[in-house]
Amino acid sequence: MKLTEQHKKALMLQASEVRERTVELIYSGQGGHIGGDLSETDILVAVFDYMKHKPENPFWEERDHFILSKGHAAEAYYVVLSRYGYISEEELKAFGSFGAKLGGHPSKKIKGVEANTGSLGHGLGLAVGMALALKKNNKDNRVFVLTGDGELAEGSNWEAAMSAAKFGLKNLTWIIDRNHLQISGNTEDVMPLENLKAKTEAFGFRTVEINGHEMDEIFEALSLRDSEKPVCIIANTIKGRGLACAENQASWHHKTPTAEQVKNMQKAMEAYRKELA
Repeated sequence: MKLTEQHKKALMLQASEVRERTVELIYSGQGGHIGGDLSETDILVAVFDYMKHKPENPFWEERDHFILSKGHAAEAYYVVLSRYGYISEEELKAFGSFGAKLGGHPSKKIKGVEANTGSLGHGLGLAVGMALALKKNNKDNRVFVLTGDGELAEGSNWEAAMSAAKFGLKNLTWIIDRNHLQISGNTEDVMPLENLKAKTEAFGFRTVEINGHEMDEIFEALSLRDSEKPVCIIANTIKGRGLACAENQASWHHKTPTAEQVKNMQKAMEAYRKELA
């Protein structure tokens, strides 16, 4: 699928607004996995624009399904859901407070969330199960799942990948947020993943590698469907994207920005949007 310039610009503006609101949310809630939130933002914005869903009817049978396997990066997810009306502004503002509906990881108690996630290595398996059930029921709904790259050290991902290939789940799209950093450092130092494209292809996926911050490339990859194989999208991203002090810094895996850092980011996003306008 090719984006028009108008559509592309609208999504880029939306992603900028989501980034800014996510940083504000983490500041007000005094905690959050800010680095991974900001690396996944463009992907989340694109996926929710691309896939079939109805906020007014979250259980619509013809909807596509999305699972955020890297559930610790929930804040950007909440902001995107709020833009579609799944989450109210009051619920969003309460993030981080005692008894709030929105916690540090997504829960099915939240409208629009398909699965409880946060225990890493489970999301791909859940997505495979959903895709298999849809296939058995002759449904054409698609299943999208977003995992982190550090998460791939969990062996359950690779068991799920083998199953996806065995059952020919062409309705499954596995997206990897490849920001190269996890809480303890660079993925290639902690648990090497490369050659990741060759690995996923060897496990039976049709794999494409893209810039995870370019809307054109994300949309083209999301529209890719193989006649027999599940699809894997390796989305190369920057951890902390948009918050200058956090970009490519493992120390910002989980961190709360200062008021000054929030203001600087707000100014940067405002300037970015003026350039786009």
